[in-house]
This record gives sequence, C-alpha cells and structure tokens, in this order.
Amino acid sequence: MRKPIKLRVNGQEREIMVEPRQTLLDALRYDLGLTGTKEGCGDGNCGSCTVLLNGQAVNSCLVFAIEVDGQEITTIEGLYQRGNLHPLQQAFIDEGAVQCGFCTPGMILTAKALLDSNPHPTEAQVRLAIAGNLCRCTGYDKIVRAILKVGAV
Repeated sequence: MRKPIKLRVNGQEREIMVEPRQTLLDALRYDLGLTGTKEGCGDGNCGSCTVLLNGQAVNSCLVFAIEVDGQEITTIEGLYQRGNLHPLQQAFIDEGAVQCGFCTPGMILTAKALLDSNPHPTEAQVRLAIAGNLCRCTGYDKIVRAILKVGAV
C-alpha cells in the first residue's frame, strides 16, 4: 500500500508515492532518478549511499522513505550549482581523490557535513568523519587531502 510523502530534495519540493518499507536510497534512485546515490552493501557498512538529511550525513539504505516526509535531503546532484562544481567536488578532482568513483558521492557528502559543522578540521577529525565510508581504490590519503584543502579555504 503506497503512501504519499512530500520532501525537499536538492532545494526542490517533491511529492512521491512510497511503499512503507521502501528505503530512501530506492526512492531517490528509482522514484526521483537521482542515481548519484549508490548502493554498495545495503546494510549501512560502506557509506556509498550517504546523503544529507537535514544537513546530517545518513546512510540512505538504512532510512525508510516514509520517515523523511517533510524533511530536507541533499544528494550529490544537489551540490552542483549554476554550472559550477561544489568546492569539495573540485578538490576531489584536483587531488586525484576519484578513482572508480563509486564511493565518491557518499564520501563528498560526508565531508560536506563535517565541514558544515567544523570548517577547519584536523587531519584526525577528517579521518574519523570518513571512517564509515569505504574506498577500495585510493588508500584515503588523497581523499583526506581534498577535504583538508577545502577546509583550509
């Protein structure tokens, strides 16, 4: 039995019909066509599905879509504004922190949540913040450098 929900996604008011046990991840990808959010593990261990829910980083595979009725969601697509990449997106490119790219959207949104709450984190704080986001390609050093580069601005 599908239920209507209203939410603000990337600054736009949206209304969709969701199943009671449908995840936010599936609603974003399949109902709204926002495929930047990736499913890696489906059980909250990899961080690939990270989005911002009211400014806080959450694993969208662990949140039911029905729970976000009336809430604000930001996906990786929402960071690209007026033809410009977000500074984190650009820093990831500049520092070579993007390899296969599968973890990148979740990593960037986790970094954004960190920088929004702590604009000048230490390296240790960055590493702790991204600890729930797995990357099998980069070894994390380039990712950390990219986040610190934006934090230093």
